[in-house]
Amino acid sequence: MLTPEDHRRITAAVAAAEEGSSGDIFCVLAGEVSSYREVPIAWGAAAALLIPPAIVALAFRPLTDTLIGGGWTAAQAGAAHGEVGMALTVYAILQIGLFGVVALFTALAPVRRLVTPRFLKRHRVKKAAYHHFVAAHSHVRDSETGVLIFVALVERQVEVLADAAIHAKVGDAVWVQVANAVQAGMKEPDPTAGIEAAIAICGEALKAHFPSTLIRLADTPIDD
Repeated sequence: MLTPEDHRRITAAVAAAEEGSSGDIFCVLAGEVSSYREVPIAWGAAAALLIPPAIVALAFRPLTDTLIGGGWTAAQAGAAHGEVGMALTVYAILQIGLFGVVALFTALAPVRRLVTPRFLKRHRVKKAAYHHFVAAHSHVRDSETGVLIFVALVERQVEVLADAAIHAKVGDAVWVQVANAVQAGMKEPDPTAGIEAAIAICGEALKAHFPSTLIRLADTPIDD
């Protein structure tokens, strides 16, 4: 995770990038964007549905061979019936036990993060980034050139969202550079440097296409 000093560096980078432009840059650093509660349940259900049938199939193979070979007696048929009932009971207990053990094990945070599918992480990161983008616009209503850099630190993923006005001018290439800068920084000892680089890229794009429109009025003579 980033330190308070890292956050100060990022804040300073945003201020420097916005200077000289009429755009807004929002940088959100999130921890884990979701609890992924369905992941342990899915793994537990998969184990409960797949493992017991394999075990039962192996256990009943001798009985199947006997049945195919013929020569069953009434006593053997009665014994087989009892074994089937016992097997069904064991099957149900095994399913419940497997579900509980696997679900509890995969609910451990390090294990859950390892077994959570990447596509699901990507979907949750995109959803969280969109919500932050909408929230940012609720505070800056007049801005049509806002850029959001959303970094999911635990998932180690980055999402870049931009208003239509700036996106129409810049296109996808710049946002790919921004995301790549953050991803490259995550692999380095100083990940904040990658975020600073990404913010600087956004700032250059904003200054190039949407420079500041402030007009300096100081020292302008006013006629009576």
